[in-house]
Amino acid sequence: MSRDFARKFYSSKVWQDCRNEYAAYRRHLCENCLAKGIIKPGVIVHHIEELTPLNIDNPEISLGFSNLRLVCRDCHAEEHKPGMKDRRYLIGEDGKVIIR
Repeated sequence: MSRDFARKFYSSKVWQDCRNEYAAYRRHLCENCLAKGIIKPGVIVHHIEELTPLNIDNPEISLGFSNLRLVCRDCHAEEHKPGMKDRRYLIGEDGKVIIR
């Protein structure tokens, strides 16, 4: 879920077009998995440098292909794993909430 400052950006046509173009450019394959020789669909266009209120209006950061990476859900979760340790719950494979 995007943070409040980024909601308008992520729902914009500019971002949606960029996201779709980038996914097509990467042939809709997870870049991380592909680097390991695994063929898996990419479903999330991830910002390498995280968007902040200070850089969201910089198109090189928010829309530049050099700051994007197409990843599967597993690889995206792995990218954000450090923040997961502070959560009091997880979502299991079956979609149920697991209390830590």
